[in-house]
Amino acid sequence: MPKGIYNVPEAYNEPVKSYAPGTKEREEVLSTFKKLYSTTVDVPLYIGSEEIRTGKTKEIRPPFDHKKVVGTYHEAEKQHVEKAIAVALEARKKWAAMAWEHRASIFLKAAELIAGPYRAKINAATMIAQAKTVHQAEIDAVCEFIDFLRFNVEFMSQIYAEQPISSDGIWNRMEHRPLEGFVYAVTPFNFTAIAGNLPASPALMGNVVIWKPSASQVYSANVIMEVFKLAGLPDGVINMVHGNAAMISDTVFESADFAGVHYTGSTGVFNGIWAKIGQNIDKYKTYPRIVGETGGKDFVLAHPSSNAAEVATALSRGAFEYQGQKCSAASRAYLPKSLWADIKELLIKDVQSMKMGSPEDFGNFLSSVIHEASFDKLASYIDAAKKASDAEIIVGGNYDKSVGYFIKPTVIVTTNAKYDTMCTELFGPVLTIHIYEDEKWEETLKLVDETSPYALTGAIFSRDRYAIEQATKALENSAGNFYINDKPTGAVVGQQPFGGARASGTNDKAGSVLNLLRWVSPRTIKETFVPPTDYRYPFLG
Repeated sequence: MPKGIYNVPEAYNEPVKSYAPGTKEREEVLSTFKKLYSTTVDVPLYIGSEEIRTGKTKEIRPPFDHKKVVGTYHEAEKQHVEKAIAVALEARKKWAAMAWEHRASIFLKAAELIAGPYRAKINAATMIAQAKTVHQAEIDAVCEFIDFLRFNVEFMSQIYAEQPISSDGIWNRMEHRPLEGFVYAVTPFNFTAIAGNLPASPALMGNVVIWKPSASQVYSANVIMEVFKLAGLPDGVINMVHGNAAMISDTVFESADFAGVHYTGSTGVFNGIWAKIGQNIDKYKTYPRIVGETGGKDFVLAHPSSNAAEVATALSRGAFEYQGQKCSAASRAYLPKSLWADIKELLIKDVQSMKMGSPEDFGNFLSSVIHEASFDKLASYIDAAKKASDAEIIVGGNYDKSVGYFIKPTVIVTTNAKYDTMCTELFGPVLTIHIYEDEKWEETLKLVDETSPYALTGAIFSRDRYAIEQATKALENSAGNFYINDKPTGAVVGQQPFGGARASGTNDKAGSVLNLLRWVSPRTIKETFVPPTDYRYPFLG
């Protein structure tokens, strides 16, 4: 039992290292990259204390060099998923009862391991298998992941400290119990930090987890499990399984002990998860928590008062960093006719200067998209734009998958505000722009709001405060993360809690106290010190 009321270390955002020429971190990450790239890893299932190798394997290939094999991972059968559930429920008995400060210590230690001895390894793994430049890996796999771990501990302490008032002779208390059962974490390829946080945040609150990482992120997921184990996470608290997604999910959703899902991925898959849970609702011991961050069709809207250079830079970074494979990436833009010539010139100049290739070459701003299916989808939209009468490619438009899945950063300009690529989520380095007449600012606000079913991120640019206020109100429901005079990407834990509504998810704001509250079940305790001994109230006299 605790012998004190503890203050946790104050959370702070991990500083981003520069990796500039001559720096120690540059030498370390390049050395680690070369070492990992010259060897192969064999990724098992992690179930309790066991590392299970089923023999049913798939290869891990860097998307920028798809003939290279850097490892294999083992796929689970149904029996392994069932075993993971049983092991997790057994581990829950001790984990849920562990004092919160000891759970906190484990994840704080994980943060320090990533900040120090594992920094180069988790960065290099993310660069290799997810095709991130060193900067994109650093801000994700290291800094954001560390921020999640540190700030979640602080948020947990705030939740536990928030207590109800008590009246004379009564002591009211609130405890936040782990959910009754296990949590299922389903994570995406594009952010190592999200892959780590989705199982870690419920676990921090005393829950046990079945974690299914994306097949395209298994390489760095293996490093995450290595860190968690070294940090002292007990066996069975987080169990990592990979393989057939439908089989794993169906097995999980059949269990009466399923208590919640923590998901990031496509809207379609999340809708299927929700439907399956609904079909099985009578099986569960408790109503499951459903938390999801899904798709986006994120916008940049510039007012005629905007600065052309600021808008062009926001588009270049917002649309093309990490090949546009961010849920928050700018993929549609609305620009005033009066500024278009200047923005166009700057944007084309930016895009033409962007180098792409292996992340090992620090001169590259972009690398490949994640896999062949993504490449083929994007190529088909680019080909359609080349043939369209109401669209024009002004820069980019080339692609090549002979070595890696490379899509040149591409800018489409359309006269049709509802052109396909203005509405459809592409998840790649393709930006579509619609030019509006300056006097149609208010009409364009309505257009931005009504074009997409998503509502994840969006940005407006203006030097007119009345226009900023007007847009902020008009686009109130269009983005869960709204940016004024900045690109719509780059949310920082503790500063901009992340999540959207509409078809973009449940808006439970990862990186905030709101998300952690979803992984606990509160219990109110009222203790009366001197109970009454007569049922009669004074009014009866």
